[in-house]
Amino acid sequence: MSANEDQEMELEALRSIYEGDESFRELSPVSFQYRIGENGDPKAFLIEISWTETYPQTPPIISMNAFFNNTISSAVKQSILAKLQEAVEVNLGTAMTYTLFEYAKDNKEQFMENHHPINSAASMSNMISAETPNTASSNKKKDKKEQLSKAQKRKLADKTDHKGELPRGWNWVDVVKHLSKTGSKDDE
Repeated sequence: MSANEDQEMELEALRSIYEGDESFRELSPVSFQYRIGENGDPKAFLIEISWTETYPQTPPIISMNAFFNNTISSAVKQSILAKLQEAVEVNLGTAMTYTLFEYAKDNKEQFMENHHPINSAASMSNMISAETPNTASSNKKKDKKEQLSKAQKRKLADKTDHKGELPRGWNWVDVVKHLSKTGSKDDE
């Protein structure tokens, strides 16, 4: 059988096996995600498997780069990927997506034994500061906003609602007055 026929058969099998399983997600006919662990479980993680054109004769691409995994350290991710790659080597030449997902489910505790959740807010701020070189200018803007006088703060509070947002329509044109002026010209 050709690689495409193998992939079609495995795709049908995956769809029937995981039908109704909320942890499984088909991103495309050759790319799948599976959440190992329950929602809210701090040791849950997401595996993405993408098939190459010659899969299953060649290994699939296994990734843990999903946003869901942002609290997992890169060392733990690398460890999980290395263990999954070992399973790939054993199963090379056969349909293995289901096998890899089940292997990860069965070994979840072992995979995550060294996992210590990273504070996602801290990791996000580190990622943002690493990506944007102009962080110093944005910090200056924040400092200026914090140094408002009491009168300025009072004016700002009077303009906004209790959530700090401007009320709906604060900059709208007086529609009734506008329509009454334009409407009288049309009526004549």
